[in-house]
Amino acid sequence: MRPPHQAQAFVLALLLPLRLSAQAASIAPPENLVSEGLAPIPASVATLAGRYAEFRSARFLDWHPTRREMLIGTRFGDAAQVHRVKFPGGDRTQLTFFPDPVGNASYEPTRGEFMVFSKDVGGGEFYQYYRLDFSTGTITLLTDGHSRNTGMVWSRKGDRIAYGSTRRSGKDVDIWVMDPRDPSSDRMVQVSEGGGWSVEDWSPDDQTLLVQEGISANESYLWLLDVATGDRIALTPKTGEKVSYSNPRFAPDGKGIYLTTDRDSEFHRLAYTDALGRRMRYLTSQIHWDVDEFELSPDGRQIAFVANEDGVGVLHLLATATGKEHPVSGLPAGLLSGVRWRRNSRELGFTFQSPRAPADAYSLDIVNRRPQRWTESETGGLATKEFPAAELIRWRGFDGQMLSGFLYRPPARYPGKRPVIVNIHGGPEGQSRPGFLGRGNFYLDELGVALLYPNIRGSTGYGKSFLASDNGVRREGAYRDIGSLLDWIATRDDLDAARVMMTGGSYGGHMTLVSATRYDDRICCSVDVVGISNLATFLRNTSGYRQDLRRVEYGDERDSVAREFMERTAPLNNAAGITRPLFVVQGLNDPRVPPSEAEQMVATVRQNGGAVWYLAARDEGHGFQKKKNVDFQFYATVTFVRQFLLGDSSMVP
Repeated sequence: MRPPHQAQAFVLALLLPLRLSAQAASIAPPENLVSEGLAPIPASVATLAGRYAEFRSARFLDWHPTRREMLIGTRFGDAAQVHRVKFPGGDRTQLTFFPDPVGNASYEPTRGEFMVFSKDVGGGEFYQYYRLDFSTGTITLLTDGHSRNTGMVWSRKGDRIAYGSTRRSGKDVDIWVMDPRDPSSDRMVQVSEGGGWSVEDWSPDDQTLLVQEGISANESYLWLLDVATGDRIALTPKTGEKVSYSNPRFAPDGKGIYLTTDRDSEFHRLAYTDALGRRMRYLTSQIHWDVDEFELSPDGRQIAFVANEDGVGVLHLLATATGKEHPVSGLPAGLLSGVRWRRNSRELGFTFQSPRAPADAYSLDIVNRRPQRWTESETGGLATKEFPAAELIRWRGFDGQMLSGFLYRPPARYPGKRPVIVNIHGGPEGQSRPGFLGRGNFYLDELGVALLYPNIRGSTGYGKSFLASDNGVRREGAYRDIGSLLDWIATRDDLDAARVMMTGGSYGGHMTLVSATRYDDRICCSVDVVGISNLATFLRNTSGYRQDLRRVEYGDERDSVAREFMERTAPLNNAAGITRPLFVVQGLNDPRVPPSEAEQMVATVRQNGGAVWYLAARDEGHGFQKKKNVDFQFYATVTFVRQFLLGDSSMVP
């Protein structure tokens, strides 16, 4: 291991937002964390790993409507806030100051005299909208302060916003419209049934809303909603076939709509339909990957879109008049998101990251094709150009299904078979992609541990059949994919199948717990972050606005066949099979996976005499976001890894 420079270690010790014990031998958790069963966390862990906790990132949020400046989201204190950047490489001026992270923000789209932003409290995801007036600095609450409010879209004139809210019932997402200058103007324009409704766009005359009804990852529908009357017309009628539509946008003349859909295809293609949905014309059939997002230029002449090509985000431009498209060169392989045009229809803003660069805000002039980096996030003084690239790997599942993922290998100075941390994504409709690992680089660079991020069946990005292949009782196949992955690890000369740790968050946490029960004899330990311990109890207790959407994916726990499968395969009911150490992390305000999922798992394993570390946060929800909490979780996990995966005797209390 390579100790950090003494001077830098001294600075880090001054800045570290953690409290050391009286003997300065171990780190005490922040006051809002509940720590049970953890071994003492040596202060030396923070000294060694501290630089890897100092990575920063920045997200592009919006362009100013009249000036070449942008809003970004980044963190300077404990939680991410909104900042203004006036030119590429310019200073980041902080605009919001809250103890909780601030999410999306956008300028009033005509003059930019104020912005509207959203935030929750304590990770509870009951988001509220606020208005920040730049001339006075005044912040005004726009929504009711209690419900969950999401998906805000500005009208073309900039005089109204439309958004979804659970205000009426607590679980159904109704559609509301408001003039943000006058919160009393707020009114409900659609009463909905279900939690999958969202506003997508306003028509050019601001009289009609494009609204999406989400049923599942494989099924959704589009509607035209009259803002004045509340009347609704189906743009994509239900035909009995499961089809997914997303990102609908009105053409500038209002006579047609651009969207993405997997209709007549395995993948989401960019398409155009007339305003009544009678004729569909596909624009990207030559690209056999999902179009993740797109943005129509204000003048309607070009579309910028991002294709998810085997996990890599590739930016393309398409001329609407000719249909000619081409990928944009000049950007390294990585992930690109949040594409948005400036009003001049010449420049794009977006967020970009790669395995060797944290997320930052960029722009691209489409005439000279020259990308510009607006922010350069700090990396703790580490030379990120030396970080390993992601290796695309493939293996066959138990039934011959081809599966893939990304492997990061430690530097060459670590010879022989390397221990492995397998990190399973959430969702389940998520996807592991080659982005910046942040703190994960510590395990590679300082401990010589390989990191493996699999995309088992049910992952996004590989076609709608693959996406649906784990639904309901077919989840058994996804569970068995982990066994096939462990078999594949054993075939590699550079990976040590005798030293494997499983980890993951949310659904990845569920898969971690499944692995801990099914493959106990093939792993050393596991770290579950906000994971599901029993699908049946999870579905019964998750927030009401999510239940129906999740039942389509996991099965309906009220159905006897589905319930029998859930109970039979639940990690909670198979906890007697866990003999290896387990670390459980949970946010106590989590609206998705309630704390009861973690608490019942911890209690059961302990009753069986198993070793469990339990770390919970009173001020977090579905995963830790505040830096002091994330740092302690990181240092505790490093200690766990060194003790139970690497067998480091110095970590044993």
